[in-house]
Amino acid sequence: MRILVCAFFLLASITHAGSVEKVVAYKQDKAELEGFLALPASAGIHPGIIVVPDWMGVGENSKMRARMLAALGYIALVADVYGKNARPKNSKEAGELATSYKGNRNLMRARMKAAYNTLLAQTGVDRNKIVVMGYCFGGTAALELARSGAALKGTVTFHGGLSTPTPQDAKNIHGQVFAMTGGDDPAVPPAEVEAFEKEMRDAKVDWRVLVFGGAVHAFTIKEIGTGNSVAAYNEKADHRSWEELKSFLKEVF
Repeated sequence: MRILVCAFFLLASITHAGSVEKVVAYKQDKAELEGFLALPASAGIHPGIIVVPDWMGVGENSKMRARMLAALGYIALVADVYGKNARPKNSKEAGELATSYKGNRNLMRARMKAAYNTLLAQTGVDRNKIVVMGYCFGGTAALELARSGAALKGTVTFHGGLSTPTPQDAKNIHGQVFAMTGGDDPAVPPAEVEAFEKEMRDAKVDWRVLVFGGAVHAFTIKEIGTGNSVAAYNEKADHRSWEELKSFLKEVF
């Protein structure tokens, strides 16, 4: 699938709590995409991070993570996998969109490669220091970018789907892979985690899996609330996973 990336800024820069924000329009083939860019307030060259949202797409949760990364000194781009005009209004619409992309991994990879190229095109990004990280559906998409052979220093997933129809593509992975998952997550059961570990091991990837006891699916997303046995916010797992991310980024960069 041909990938055409034409990135430009839609809005003037906005300063937010020590970072600079921009909405970025770009394309994958003819599809119009709209991401969100957060940059450190300080000038210079910085590592770049692609943040892939959960199944609700580009929204406040993923923007918050981008801002947090910018505050740490990274240039963060929230990737738009679905497209500018595809913003799910509820979980039903989100589930339908996510399922369609999970069923078309070539298109998923193309959308991710477009985000990757867009980040590389930004002023101040160290093109040799790129990491992709994703939440839930975004974790699946992040791993597919890695499996496509993108030049990455690392790939991180937070309660992301780990399965793939092409596990043999793990041989293309560059950099380290770090999957963080809930110990009681019914959406990513132990069998899926075990298959992922085998995939990484067979491909001789530098990988790690961290399991958070008592956490179910979507443990970093406050908006979904607590108390659900399928998907629920877990403050401890959220905090601990972010601290683990910071350590991982220091190591790979």
